[in-house]
Amino acid sequence: MKIAFDAKRIYQNRTGLGNYSRTLVDSLCTNFPDNEYYLYAPKVTSLFNESLYKNLQTKTPTAFPEKYFKSLWRSSWVKKDLIKDNIDIFHGLSHEIPFGIEHTNIKSVATIHDLIFERYPEQYNSIDISIYRRKFKNACKNSNVIIAISEQTKNDIIEFYNIEESKIKVCYQSCDTSFYKEVSSDDKNAIQLKYNLPEKYFLYVGSVIERKNLLGICKAIQINSDKSLPPLVVIGSGKKYLQTVKDFVEKNNLEKKIIFLSEEMNNGKPIPFIDFPAIYQSATAMIYPSIFEGFGIPILESLASKLPVITSNISCMPEVGGDAAIYVNPFNPEEIAHAMATVISNDNELLIKKGIEQAAKFTNEHCANAVMDVYKNVRNDD
Repeated sequence: MKIAFDAKRIYQNRTGLGNYSRTLVDSLCTNFPDNEYYLYAPKVTSLFNESLYKNLQTKTPTAFPEKYFKSLWRSSWVKKDLIKDNIDIFHGLSHEIPFGIEHTNIKSVATIHDLIFERYPEQYNSIDISIYRRKFKNACKNSNVIIAISEQTKNDIIEFYNIEESKIKVCYQSCDTSFYKEVSSDDKNAIQLKYNLPEKYFLYVGSVIERKNLLGICKAIQINSDKSLPPLVVIGSGKKYLQTVKDFVEKNNLEKKIIFLSEEMNNGKPIPFIDFPAIYQSATAMIYPSIFEGFGIPILESLASKLPVITSNISCMPEVGGDAAIYVNPFNPEEIAHAMATVISNDNELLIKKGIEQAAKFTNEHCANAVMDVYKNVRNDD
């Protein structure tokens, strides 16, 4: 098969959507080498190295007017290139497919990660919601198959867009293989020195936005202020909500208990992805009491890293954590505080063992196999 991908996120996004896209393409090229794979990208950057794969090539807009109107090329005009290259299946990796592709002979698949903007519209501006809704609805209505990355997302697609359940296939995502590999003591020591990390620490990874509930963690830390618990290391950026969190930290004299790593120890620059496995594996526990997620990749990264996880008992978090996580009500700081104190005092050997078993269900190979099954069914469904 000739399989094409919308590769904007592969080359331009360093976080969730980019990591999902890069990991999936790598897994497909590696595990199913007999196919030909094409990346259609408005721009090529150093985030992905196409030359590592013999069965992969990247296409960019080169002619007039496409090269000057790259967003239009990506959203619609790319169909001409897909037809010219005899593409069998086009996969929109991040919520969208080219408008009008249903009028070609090219089959299409769309991955929908979440519909958070529909569930929490107050957290988005109206213009963005309008744009997202148009693209997401087009992808859901006109693709041959929708890939949802969790049962939670599948249910949201049905609820908000009235899509038939039979059109949606749940294919859980995986995480980078580096999290599954044990980091050496020397490498962990080097990372601790590089970032001046404490000997023990709780870890928070994610955007600092209201839905991720960092303020709830800070309230839990305040509740535990009379206990000698490790500090919290925060990796993630934010704006208005971040300032709300900082105001709470300052008001309650928690500056020594909460470390904003990107700002305080990395000169405001993003932490290089290559350092994350060592940061995870040096931590005491991951704290991830998010109010809502499409998947919750830090949970899987932590389980693969043999790191105990405290997360929410709602949304998709139990799908990812299985019986290998400690669950709390994210709206109850007392529960979060109790879980943090418990994970410090307990022997977490059984929890870690369960985490390894749970993480094994989400390997790159599992993900690639599930997605390839979708492609084969789409191809044969004439």
